[in-house]
Amino acid sequence: MSAESVHVDLCVIGAGSAGLSVAAGAVQMGASVVLIEAGEMGGDCLNYGCVPSKALLASAKTAHGRGTGAELGVAPVRAEVDFAAVKDHVAATIAAIAPHDSQERFEGLGVEVIRARARFVARDAVEAGGRRITARRFVIATGSRPVLPPIPGLETVEAYTNETIFGLRARPDHLVVIGGGPIGMEMAQAHRRLGSRVTIVEGDRALGREDPDLAAPVVEALRAEGVEIREGTTVERVAASAEGVELSLSDGPAISGTHLLVAAGRRAVPEDLGLEVAGIETSKTGVKVDGGLRTTNRRVYAIGDAAGGAQFTHLAGYHAGLVIRSALFGLPAKASDRAIPRVTYTAPEVAQVGLTEAEARAAHGDRLEVLSVPYSGNDRAQAEGRTAGHIKVMVVRGRPVGAGIVGAQAGELIGLWALALSVRLKVSQVAGMVAPYPTLGELSKRAAGQYFVPRLFENPRVRRFVRLVQRLP
Repeated sequence: MSAESVHVDLCVIGAGSAGLSVAAGAVQMGASVVLIEAGEMGGDCLNYGCVPSKALLASAKTAHGRGTGAELGVAPVRAEVDFAAVKDHVAATIAAIAPHDSQERFEGLGVEVIRARARFVARDAVEAGGRRITARRFVIATGSRPVLPPIPGLETVEAYTNETIFGLRARPDHLVVIGGGPIGMEMAQAHRRLGSRVTIVEGDRALGREDPDLAAPVVEALRAEGVEIREGTTVERVAASAEGVELSLSDGPAISGTHLLVAAGRRAVPEDLGLEVAGIETSKTGVKVDGGLRTTNRRVYAIGDAAGGAQFTHLAGYHAGLVIRSALFGLPAKASDRAIPRVTYTAPEVAQVGLTEAEARAAHGDRLEVLSVPYSGNDRAQAEGRTAGHIKVMVVRGRPVGAGIVGAQAGELIGLWALALSVRLKVSQVAGMVAPYPTLGELSKRAAGQYFVPRLFENPRVRRFVRLVQRLP
């Protein structure tokens, strides 16, 4: 029996952040759209990533707050954590957001949603759920999956990932985390604050992608809360133990825990899509794309995690906008990661946009100026007792090329610098803005103002000129 044929303007494969953004935008602009999803609507971000992790961190923050505050005159008390109720909060948060990503909403917008696995059967056609879909343009938005490193014995134990850890209803007594990246660090701090003993094993440096000057305060904060962090340590073997799981390490005795979380990165997995039939090439990191996110088949785009670059929900949304511009309007579009921010939502948070200090020095040499101010110089930070942290801005010829922040609400503060890089603001424009007092936002204005300290306050010529003007009647 032949498959039923459907022809549309746009066929989107994957209903995660990237695919949903393209489908919603395209159909509301008049394009006919088919959206294909074999798993959960909303993809990783809603079901296993951003949303549940931030809900868990919120519960952990509340629990931690009960045991702090002495310096503000509030007597600490022991938090009584109902771990199952915490997971109810996580589930309720997902449920509250899910309608926005639901099949019903998108069908209401006019998108035809097919809940099945898609596979290319020609350069201009895919099959899914007994349907053959031909389209003017296709978008691969199949996301990424957790990587399980090739550690001997790992397949013999129960190893959780971000896709399964949120299903735990009982608090782990001792959670061992393989990987000290953003996911590993966030989950380690959350579980520690909720009462678990936690050990992180990281083969390199914790938060190794971040500026060491920004990562160090986060590592120190987690250690101060009782998280054991083993940096520069590799796991040589994993085995079941009486406690639960045992890890043999490269630099010392084995460690045992009751639960194991693997947070060793993610990889784009366009599984069984028939890409070779469609003439679509892949790379080590995902689907091979050009600067405009087109694959080696000009009819087909790949966006979000599937495109093999940075794995952020906000980047997926940015990609979606570029595809709509190109596929629907025929306008030129080129992706750039110059102004894409990233945030690790530990306490303190660490955020970065543009070049780190090391990257900026390598690119610009002696032309680079680094502006830095501490949180301790901010009145709001002092009032709230949140003085740990600092902001640093990399400037070349009067324009920022990168900014990094470690401290309270770093993720909120980095948005201004993302805008500055996006529209190429001068640092003088940031310095000239009026920020409300007292806010942490003043940190950005003060950092920008540091650019003028040697030029105005420490410049003898300026001082002489001012004295000359003061002699005038």
